[in-house]
Amino acid sequence: MTLGVRLAIGWLMLVIVCAALADWIPFVKDPNYLYGFWGDAPRSGGPTREFWLGTDASSRDTLARLVYGARVSTFIAVIAVGSGFAAGGLLGTYIGFVRGKRETAAMALIDVILAFPPVVLVLVTVAVTRQRNLLVVSGLLGLAAIPAYTRLARANALVVTNREYVRAASAIGTKQSRILRREIIPNVAPSLVAYSLSAAAFVVTLESSLAFIGFGVASRLPSWGRMMLLARADIRVTVWPMVYPAVTLVLTILSLNIIGDWLRERNATRASML
Repeated sequence: MTLGVRLAIGWLMLVIVCAALADWIPFVKDPNYLYGFWGDAPRSGGPTREFWLGTDASSRDTLARLVYGARVSTFIAVIAVGSGFAAGGLLGTYIGFVRGKRETAAMALIDVILAFPPVVLVLVTVAVTRQRNLLVVSGLLGLAAIPAYTRLARANALVVTNREYVRAASAIGTKQSRILRREIIPNVAPSLVAYSLSAAAFVVTLESSLAFIGFGVASRLPSWGRMMLLARADIRVTVWPMVYPAVTLVLTILSLNIIGDWLRERNATRASML
């Protein structure tokens, strides 16, 4: 494991800890408290002893908003990627193993869904229903992730199905459900896990992009994309309220991609030995 992978894992662990334990971290303040309204905290102020990363245009603590912003990105990434992994992975593995008319029908439906861009799906649904809560956005992104997982799982299942140990299991009369559970799924799952990290990076990017254009999650919890949206108005005065969430977002996406590439290399080495 290289130093870059170790640093990436460390950063992701930090993000997850912040998302899970933000309410209990001693130095993290209320992310929505207007310190300038009740006190003398400046708007868009620089780092101080009280506010380590300064304040935003509404005199809220930037560090606190960064920490709590990890919750939105982490929650959406977990729900969206988990939905795609579970539904798409199982569907793709099954149709790649059984083949036949079921595979043809399922892949035709998947191709139709893939023709509809996920960004358009989210924008249209949010605009029509006017629902922008965490569950709705996460569910839409999870639905949009299913086709990609299905195609990937099917492709890997086709390869695994042609291996000698699977053919041997079929030749001795082992039930298809047992072969699928003990031989196919365990060998398809590592590729899906590696892809999940890159998919999570895409989901985090998409969520932040939607928030930046005003279609993100409507919640009292801050998000990194919304922080950049609010900081845009004062960017000529100070760039730091924009820089902090942008750097956090870049580091998170970069870490996910680095770990995903590392897992893919490990899976490729393992597959070459089989």
